[in-house]
Amino acid sequence: MSNFKRAFTYLFLIIATVVSIFPFLWMIVSATNKSVDVTKGRLLVGNHFFNNFSKLLDTVDIVPALINSAKVSFATTFFSLLIASLAGYGFEIFRSRLKDAIFNILLLSMMIPFAALMVPLFRMFGNISEKAPMIGIDTLASAALPTITTAFLIFFFRQSTKMFSKDILEAGRIDGLSELGVFFRIYVPTMKTTYAAAAIITFMNSWNNYLWPLVVLQTPEKQTIPLLISTLGSSYAPDYGVIMTVIVIATLPVTLIFFIMQRHFVAGMLGSLK
Repeated sequence: MSNFKRAFTYLFLIIATVVSIFPFLWMIVSATNKSVDVTKGRLLVGNHFFNNFSKLLDTVDIVPALINSAKVSFATTFFSLLIASLAGYGFEIFRSRLKDAIFNILLLSMMIPFAALMVPLFRMFGNISEKAPMIGIDTLASAALPTITTAFLIFFFRQSTKMFSKDILEAGRIDGLSELGVFFRIYVPTMKTTYAAAAIITFMNSWNNYLWPLVVLQTPEKQTIPLLISTLGSSYAPDYGVIMTVIVIATLPVTLIFFIMQRHFVAGMLGSLK
């Protein structure tokens, strides 16, 4: 019976792996085929990748879109980790009824869909544009600011802080460190796995963000890579080989960051769940 159970477990894992990996394999294979072969569902590797890549460079300028996405994603990730970790640290270390009530209200905000906030946000940034054009409509700052930290990220850091040894904090305070000194010199180095997991989640969400940049970025020079892909897909006669090629290119940064920080990501996720 145990052998049957083990065989069933491995069979389930194999099926789950194939289902998970197949879209990525199909994307890579499609990038090597002509558009007509992609529409036919061809699953064999072709020899048109360089032709598709050449057509892509002739059709659009992909470099500015990649740079814009990188600027928004790295800025969002840096400030999100800083603000969310400070908030999570404060909510867990300094306990009071008022803070718990505020935290519960913060968690309730996760139930509000972002689509319901777009119109108020757009009006707010429209008003900001008159006084501070550098962070107003059609700027990369406006694309990043609404997504800097989230209730989930604050919750994630607070849960991870529960596993943090309070004795180390007390030792730092006894040695004369200020509260910010304790945070930056003790807490941050100790919680590096949590930071790694949060960085991957935040960077991936920011890199793939489509809806808000579509609303707030109004000129081609400011568009990010998801908007560029959308532009290629909405043409009168889309070349699916070219589209799959740019999708492969857009996937590489997130994939690279994930594999570099994979071990820390797993450790950070497990630590937040304990």
